[in-house]
Amino acid sequence: MSELIIRPITEADQAQWLPLWRGYQVFYKVDLADAVSAATWARLFDPNEPIHGLVAERDGRLVGFTHHLYHRHTWAVEHSCYLNDLFVDPEQRKQGIAEALVRAVKADAMARGTPKIYWLTHETNTAGRSLYDKIATRSGFLHYSMRG
Repeated sequence: MSELIIRPITEADQAQWLPLWRGYQVFYKVDLADAVSAATWARLFDPNEPIHGLVAERDGRLVGFTHHLYHRHTWAVEHSCYLNDLFVDPEQRKQGIAEALVRAVKADAMARGTPKIYWLTHETNTAGRSLYDKIATRSGFLHYSMRG
């Protein structure tokens, strides 16, 4: 098996990122409008946005990605890092790619002086939760959402 490379996303990655992004939406049973996908893509490269992206690449092909963002927090002086999205091509799973991406987000956060990384996942994501239970601590907080 060839080397896995974790690196920052580049604008040249769009053609390979988009099918993964759509696969992520299928996994979570959502269908985001094209305008949302376009805005997400643009934000990844806007220096005024706190959103960052990393990709996992093997043999010149993207096999996964993560999007994470930095924000202020009322419980700490330092920023927090929210791992917003994490997805690995279903054909590439069980090879350590998701863990490598999470660890790369952690390394990026630590380099920025950001000691807290957190994320959410759906309760039915048993494969993801199996990994997360090994590498992180479940906070005990429940997620609530409200739309206006």
